[in-house]
Amino acid sequence: MDATNKTISSNMVPGISNDLTNQLSEDINNMLSFAIHNGLPINPEVNTLVQNSSVDDLFGAYNLLLKKVSPATPKSIQYTKSLYDNSTKKTLLNKLPLVRNLILLALVFLSAFIITSLFPEVNNDSLDEGIMSNSGKSLLLNLVFLASVSGLGVVFYMLKDVSSSVKDGTLIPEDTIYYVALVVLGVIAGLIMSEILSLYNSDPNGINLFNKSVLALTGGFSSDAIFSILQGVINKIKSIFTG
Repeated sequence: MDATNKTISSNMVPGISNDLTNQLSEDINNMLSFAIHNGLPINPEVNTLVQNSSVDDLFGAYNLLLKKVSPATPKSIQYTKSLYDNSTKKTLLNKLPLVRNLILLALVFLSAFIITSLFPEVNNDSLDEGIMSNSGKSLLLNLVFLASVSGLGVVFYMLKDVSSSVKDGTLIPEDTIYYVALVVLGVIAGLIMSEILSLYNSDPNGINLFNKSVLALTGGFSSDAIFSILQGVINKIKSIFTG
């Protein structure tokens, strides 16, 4: 039994696997390519560390490059590189499907905004009534109008954020899921701002098309901030009861 255990122990060599070492080398090459492409200065020490090819030296080169390409990461650099490598014959929008989808979504919200604003039911008086007093077709059109304004706000924010991510090389695959959720949060936040917060206006006559539209646009654009504020309020309330 002891001899068998010794044989098993001798076959189990601790350390980093070859797959992880190869991944480390690939990440280093990708970061080097990113730094050269974007005109970032590279420490000559990186070349010496890479040529030695020991794991410790690779870690040293990796850490040096990681600071240099920040805020980009090896994951975001690899993802952006794959988008361009797999679509050499495509247009810019097809190379970046997330940007294309956001532009299409912006056109959808813009169309809904223009179409609903053409209906006579969407006016200052019907918006003043809000969800509590309005009903039927008028309520539906007004809610669609405010939702479209909120959608334009959140898409405006996301396009700016995605543009910065593409420029900095920080775009990752998970951003697609994040932005889908953010669209829903933005529309909800815009409706909350325009319909619920406006109920606390001391002058009902002051609630008009301009005010509610601005509230909806602001709610959509700042959906992240509104969510953080509401989460903070909930945490404060929970702390009162949980001590």
